[in-house]
Amino acid sequence: MPQPVPHLALARLKTSLKMAISKLKFIQEKKTALTKQQRRQLAELLKQGKESSAKIRVENIIRDDIYIELLEYLELYCELLLARITIILDPARTTCENNILEGVLSVIYGASHSELKELITIRDILIHKYGPDFGKRALENSDGHVPEKIVKRCQVDPPEETLVNLYLCEIARAYEAPYSGLKIEEIEEAKKDTGDEDDDDEPSGGVKEPEAPIAETAKPLSPAAKELSEFDALKARFAALKGK
Repeated sequence: MPQPVPHLALARLKTSLKMAISKLKFIQEKKTALTKQQRRQLAELLKQGKESSAKIRVENIIRDDIYIELLEYLELYCELLLARITIILDPARTTCENNILEGVLSVIYGASHSELKELITIRDILIHKYGPDFGKRALENSDGHVPEKIVKRCQVDPPEETLVNLYLCEIARAYEAPYSGLKIEEIEEAKKDTGDEDDDDEPSGGVKEPEAPIAETAKPLSPAAKELSEFDALKARFAALKGK
């Protein structure tokens, strides 16, 4: 049975959570400002007709955006653990309860994928609290209980071509830069505008399929790409860039 965490370690947990939340906010703001600058530079490449170079460099922006999203989730989970810290501090509760389980697992799993030593400290205290076996299963996600949104944002796979095209289209639109992928989007938008008039030979049954973000001829999004893209959130992020 795991031994109760020493009082000193628990006192450090509250302090570390507060510091982690503060630093997570700061890093998000810093990286968001940096990615805005990178988008402007990418738009200049598009204006110069250097699409091949833009497709390579946009991958860095995509990775940074995914990392920022990871930090946003970790910040929320740290807020949750801080709000419910009395549950963690209770020496009688030696197993992780369901109302904090998602937050605990996410912080333990995601800490090593961040650049914050405070998250590493929190991870170690939580593993000390709930035992090495619990910690090992959380770190390896052997039970599959770490939220998929956290697992995917900790992966380092290259972004799919569909996501690259989506980013370049939104950057080109936000900064009024030419990009060949926009022509494909315009065709799809035109199809969407006339989509209510069904072909008599091909009835839709009144159900309209969701439109793809780029041409239907492009490779379909994998589940991972769909999760990472979060098209509505992405478009909202780019909307904030317009006029800057």
